[in-house]
Amino acid sequence: MNAEQIARHLRHANAVAQRAAGMGRHPFGALLVAPDGETVLAEQGNLDTVNHAESTLARMAAGNWPGEYLVRCTLVTTFEPCAMCTGTLYWANIGRVVYGASEETLLALTGNHSENPTLSLPCREVLARGQKSIEVIGPVPELEAEMLEPHRGFWASR
Repeated sequence: MNAEQIARHLRHANAVAQRAAGMGRHPFGALLVAPDGETVLAEQGNLDTVNHAESTLARMAAGNWPGEYLVRCTLVTTFEPCAMCTGTLYWANIGRVVYGASEETLLALTGNHSENPTLSLPCREVLARGQKSIEVIGPVPELEAEMLEPHRGFWASR
């Protein structure tokens, strides 16, 4: 996936996050992108504190496509996947993850918010404990401000 595709898909995922926020859900969004790097197979916003955009999308993908196909796909998400979501995309056999902003950046914005009890466990560290290689691209500093925008004011209002 090239830089232009990454930026385009992250902006699309951010639009999904904004839509989730518009429904009163946490503003996170994720896409599943086909091996061609262009085709968006599915998109998902956050549902609640245990059905994150990334894990919900990974479970749906595992139920709809074979692992041999998913290993060539990319999960694109606005923020670094948490440990739960990283584990789910690992088990779903999704071969690459791209994220816009880090979990650390999110924590700095939300603080110790009861609806976002951030784990200090980077996705790369979770994946390093696995038996298969999953490519990780992120954060993308030039898009970080855009990824943060749906969160500004959201957490303070909850």
